[in-house]
Amino acid sequence: MVWLKEKSPFIVASFVLGATLVLFLVVPIFSALGSSASGMLDVLMDGRTLNSIWMSFYCAFLATGFMFVLGVPFAYLFVRNTFPGKNVLDSLIDVPILIPHNTAGIALLFVFRPDNPIGAAFSMLGISFVDTVWGIVIAMAFVSAPFMVRSAQEAFMSIDPEMEKIGRSLGATRFKVFANITFPLASRGILTGCLLTWARAVSEFGAVVLIAYFPKTAPVHLYDVFVSQGLTAALPINGLLILLAIIILVVFRVTVAKPTKPVYRS
Repeated sequence: MVWLKEKSPFIVASFVLGATLVLFLVVPIFSALGSSASGMLDVLMDGRTLNSIWMSFYCAFLATGFMFVLGVPFAYLFVRNTFPGKNVLDSLIDVPILIPHNTAGIALLFVFRPDNPIGAAFSMLGISFVDTVWGIVIAMAFVSAPFMVRSAQEAFMSIDPEMEKIGRSLGATRFKVFANITFPLASRGILTGCLLTWARAVSEFGAVVLIAYFPKTAPVHLYDVFVSQGLTAALPINGLLILLAIIILVVFRVTVAKPTKPVYRS
């Protein structure tokens, strides 16, 4: 703390406020981990808990793939083109972040329930969303969509459009330019978006629980155990989920999370 003596009062105050923030975030997490360590091994042997974690990971993977297919082309269109209503669409992309997630769950349930025209159309194809894997996937996809689109937009914005123009001038089609130039250069940013989308999806509770309580994801299973058995029974599951989140975050930071540098010609 010797270095603080040489700093201005503003820096010292910033340090104190920052330390308070860190404690606010860290103390609940590590307290929960410490109180659940003894029961975590038993949780690892519980088939229901493991199945719920697998269900979360699997559905989040499907939701990420769904958002990749829809979000990446949309982000490219958005960055490279100007069209009427662009600002409105730009605002709508962030709506899933702004609205309560149980609100999103009710909205999805209303649209995709079997007696709604959209839900009925999918039912005719043998696809149901209420209390199914597909319901979990669309709920996860809805709340995590902004992370995919915004990450892809940032990645595409870092690439000089002149590089694409050169490819077009050499006779390449728009798709070939995108596949061979734009996408490879933006791949790190898009991969970051995929991981953020997956991480957001895997932790979703509010939207999922309303459209698909079953099959249970990890957050829904944790809620169910807490409501039916109390805090003591829920703590080991809670600790395991926190530990998994920390491991995923560390892997993400070590392997992928590097700043996307603009790609410009000198």
